[in-house]
This record gives sequence, C-alpha cells and structure tokens, in this order.
Amino acid sequence: MLGCSEAAPSLAAHPTAPMATIASLSAPSPIRVVAIESQPFGENTYVVFRDGSESCLVIDPGFEPGAIITWLEETGLHPEAILVTHGHSDHIAGIGSLRTRWPEIPIVIGRGDAPKLTSPTGNLSAGFGLALVAPPADRLLDDGETFRGANLDLVVREIPGHSSGHVAFVIDAVEPPIVFGGDVLFREGIGRTDFPDGDFSALEAGIRRHLYSLPDAAIVFPGHGVPTTVGYEKSHNPFVRPGGAR
Repeated sequence: MLGCSEAAPSLAAHPTAPMATIASLSAPSPIRVVAIESQPFGENTYVVFRDGSESCLVIDPGFEPGAIITWLEETGLHPEAILVTHGHSDHIAGIGSLRTRWPEIPIVIGRGDAPKLTSPTGNLSAGFGLALVAPPADRLLDDGETFRGANLDLVVREIPGHSSGHVAFVIDAVEPPIVFGGDVLFREGIGRTDFPDGDFSALEAGIRRHLYSLPDAAIVFPGHGVPTTVGYEKSHNPFVRPGGAR
C-alpha cells in the first residue's frame, strides 16, 4: 500500500466494479460525502457535494475510475473539478479516464506535487512496472488558498512528509468541519514517510499545526481506511501526539 504500512479496513458497501465499493458517509448537513474504495491499494476516492446540487467535486480518483464514472452518471451529478491531495499513483490513476469522459473539468493539485502527475518515477508507479501518468494540472494550489467549486469552499492546507507537496482540503463552514486528508492522518495511523521525499518531522509538524488545531469533532476522511476525528487521533494516535507529548 502506498498510503500506510498496514492494510486499510474496507468500507461497507455494494460493488460497482470488479473490486470497487461505494458508501455514503456521515457528514454535517448540507454536505454529502460518498467514498469509492478502489483496489489494489484500498484507496478512497471521495465525491463531495451539497444536498440538492447537480454538481460535485471528485477527490483523488484511484485505479477503478469506471466505478466513479458509473456512479456519477447514475446519480446525475456533474463533476466541476478533480482535486488531488498528492501525486502518488493510487490517488491519480483515474484522472485520465474522468478527463476523457468530462474533458472540460480542471485538474487541481498542490503546487509541490504537480510534477508527479506526469512522472512515473515521482508518482511511484515505475516501481510497480506501470509507468502511469495523468494529464498535467490546470490549476496549482498554495497553502492557505481557498478553492471554490460545486458551491463549496475548501481551504488548502499544505502538509508535507508523506509526499513533499501533499495538501489537505478543509471545509470549515460547517459544524463540525470536515477534512479530506489524503495520506496524512489515518485512524490510529499516519502516512508512510519512507519514500524518497518523505519526512516524518515535517508530517508530524503539519498534523499538529493544521489538523490538531481544528475542533476535536472535526471529521477526517482519509485516503485509506475509515473516517476518524481530530479528537480521537489526539487521544489515540500512537505516532503523532498533541503538542510535544510522546
């Protein structure tokens, strides 16, 4: 698995592709969040939208884009953008297929990880013999910027360490806030830092600064595994403790 060192638990759902599963997750009104978990890495793609809206955002399309496309077509939702937390192959593999289906939708990623979209070495697919590439980004994001799309405002928080240009997307206009965290923070876990541009100290600092500073009830939707909350991780995460605690 590219995200974390342990196997991620599957999301309870019904199959929509040979291995993909889909699940509607609990989120504060009026936000709706659907997770599509693709194999072989158990990666979570998220579709986020407002109740009653016909538009949505797709975050981190993985290795089973057919499941994403089918679900969007069946529900009548139109993606306004593809957001990418980081450029590892399990989080970008479906971008090309979505872009083929909806040529007009922009690809949006943090500035630091944009080169990985078009580099099999950088996105780690070369090590699996895949030589995977995605179309280049249409928009680059910086820390603190707000991305607006599908009637949603998402604050960009740069949290390197798993990948040097990794970003998280925070919707803080709802209670509790919600975070699309990619491979930064998992339930009782964190993203791997043993890749060429990995850095545990940077990841630890970023989690404390940008995530542990959120309300305890804030919901984190991770790139692998099940959702968690900031408060739960501050109390139970063995890798990053709040403040200087060990």
